[in-house]
Amino acid sequence: MVKVFYGNDRIKAKTEIEKLLGKDYEIIEGAELTEQDLPSVFFGTSLFASTRNILIRDLSTNKAIFNRLPDYLNTPHNVIIFELSLDKRSAAYKELNKKVDFVEFKLPEIANFNVAFDVFRTAKTDGKKAVAMLDKIKTNEDPMMFFGLLASQAIKDYAKKQGTKEKRVLKELSKLDILLKTTSSQPWLLIESFLLQVSLLR
Repeated sequence: MVKVFYGNDRIKAKTEIEKLLGKDYEIIEGAELTEQDLPSVFFGTSLFASTRNILIRDLSTNKAIFNRLPDYLNTPHNVIIFELSLDKRSAAYKELNKKVDFVEFKLPEIANFNVAFDVFRTAKTDGKKAVAMLDKIKTNEDPMMFFGLLASQAIKDYAKKQGTKEKRVLKELSKLDILLKTTSSQPWLLIESFLLQVSLLR
């Protein structure tokens, strides 16, 4: 089974992922995969089970590998690809859409959509200023929705320029994602900490 989930409602997507894969599944970062990894990911076996449950995140940011996905649809494993956004104009999407299920999980539009992107762009050069901008809007926003917008913009940046900084930003966002889901810290404090780090990444 291969399914593609996409969209910025990460909570609903996670709920559906757990329905299909259970709570004990492998997580693979798609941006880091190489062509040599694909056979072991899609056809490799486990010592503990003949069928593996696998979640691959942000594979479409790795265009060369995403384009190879149609060659691995006959995997014996349960695989879900999760993307925050998809280029529906791409040849890979058009081919895959004929063969696998695509499911969208979309949050309602937030009032300060463009402001959220401005905060992220500002953070790349001035973290303190970005945090000050966030202070003006965060009382009316949901932190997980705001995080989804940050991640969406970071993925777009990486798709345009696959540089070292863009890749490091995605890795830090992945760490932030885990912290938001697993710690009891205030989510806005975690997001502010990320914004302060962005300008320092090289």
